[in-house]
Amino acid sequence: MNIRKLIVSALAIGALASTPLMQAQEGEKKGKGGGRGGMGNPEQMVQRLDEAVQLTAEQKTKITAIYAKSREKMQALPEDQRMEKGREIMTATRAEVRAVLTAEQQKKFDEMAPGRGQGGGQGKKNE
Repeated sequence: MNIRKLIVSALAIGALASTPLMQAQEGEKKGKGGGRGGMGNPEQMVQRLDEAVQLTAEQKTKITAIYAKSREKMQALPEDQRMEKGREIMTATRAEVRAVLTAEQQKKFDEMAPGRGQGGGQGKKNE
């Protein structure tokens, strides 16, 4: 009888302990950026940028492609190179996106905090 209680308790504890892991994996599958410094999916990133700078349809198409290409490059990197090479990719991505924007949109884009869906380590002020 005590062994049965012990087994049931162990199973219950195991189920409770694994719940956060399963939720984290689900978040990655749903394109929430997956862990530290994740980019999110290109459509979400464009949507956030659109809310900030009001993109045209043509700009949305171009920027979605830029973010998709950047995400592919990031995912192709070995885990141990993602920090260093990832910064380079994000800086280049930010420059490519900026080039698609109008002068007025660029001002707003430059005021946005890098790394919050628009990428890059460029344009930081007050460091």
